[in-house]
Amino acid sequence: MVFAESGLFVGFFLPGDSLLFTAGFLASQDFLNIWLLVAVVFIGAVLGDSVGYAFGKKVGPLIFKKEDSILFHKDNLERARIFYEKHGKKTIILARFMPGIRTFAPILAGVGMMRYPVFLSYNVIGGALWGIGLPLLGYYLGNAVPNIDHYLVPIVIGIIILSILPTIIHILKTKEDRERIMGILKKKFRKPPASETI
Repeated sequence: MVFAESGLFVGFFLPGDSLLFTAGFLASQDFLNIWLLVAVVFIGAVLGDSVGYAFGKKVGPLIFKKEDSILFHKDNLERARIFYEKHGKKTIILARFMPGIRTFAPILAGVGMMRYPVFLSYNVIGGALWGIGLPLLGYYLGNAVPNIDHYLVPIVIGIIILSILPTIIHILKTKEDRERIMGILKKKFRKPPASETI
């Protein structure tokens, strides 16, 4: 799941942050080996992003040819190139903690022609902070807080809310993105004319 969420489109809706925290908690209760867990997650995260980067570099421009898409728009090609030239390094790390964005960040890095050695070094740092940090946080709290199982669901819900909040704020803050999304939603959910319903 970590591999899929980090570099494949099918991983877009996977709950990576809450999954890793919960896995760390389960390791604290002796259901999983914490060291094996963090090793597998770290490797999966780094490999997933590398696959996403390779996909973006090879066929990425083709996915932006489709107009009227919420996630993909051909204008994003130029944006991706400029954005990664300016903020590429920190984006690779920060995107790890943002659902959806972490799936597309490595693809956009490939599309934006970010140099692979630079991408890989920040991919490893981000993979370590996310793929090792979150399970260890769950593991630590599972050992440190008495009866944490009673608070697990609210903690997981809190992690999900905190991780999607920056994305929602960014979309709502940008007028152009709001208008584009509203236009697409209106097209998708418009009522067909009476002649089409007969």
